[in-house]
Amino acid sequence: METPAGYGVVLVTTGNMQEAEAIANALVEAKLAACVSLLPIHSIYTWQGELHKEQEWQLLIKTDLAQFPAMEAKIKELHSYEVPEIIALPIVASSKAYLQWISQQVKSKE
Repeated sequence: METPAGYGVVLVTTGNMQEAEAIANALVEAKLAACVSLLPIHSIYTWQGELHKEQEWQLLIKTDLAQFPAMEAKIKELHSYEVPEIIALPIVASSKAYLQWISQQVKSKE
């Protein structure tokens, strides 16, 4: 088991599959993410004082967290929500091979 310093998963929700795919494609093509998994979810939340129950899409973005500022900017550019969820969670344990793969896919911060 490898200590994955600096690697993480970023969570983003969107209102539909097309927007989720557009964001995922843009992040992978820009080498800001190694992989983005898309999952349909049901969300219950409060927005502007009202309770909402919505079908949404969850993006699970695997990346080098050094890319977070550029990733956040790209997501905000493409996202339709006024306040999109963009939450980074560190990977606390992983196989060495998987971390090496992420590193090879995501551009180095220069």
